[in-house]
Amino acid sequence: MIGFIVAGLIIGGLARLFTPGKQRLGLLATLLLGLAGSVIGGTVANLLGTGGIFELNILGFIVAVIASVMLVGTAESISARNKRSITKN
Repeated sequence: MIGFIVAGLIIGGLARLFTPGKQRLGLLATLLLGLAGSVIGGTVANLLGTGGIFELNILGFIVAVIASVMLVGTAESISARNKRSITKN
């Protein structure tokens, strides 16, 4: 379980590195999005038959980073949209 959390942090950090622009996400949000990306990557790798959900493999890692990049981008756009609507009111 600790390894899964560390992998989530690494994947979340890589996702933030690959996401263009400045991110305003904190460490906890990065960890949670990295963990979500890890689960998505593990699930895709499991469906393709290359390993288990919680097993570290290359395909799962790549899919996890891609999924985390998309999650970070989505979280940033939602955060920016909410911030704009608050400042308008």
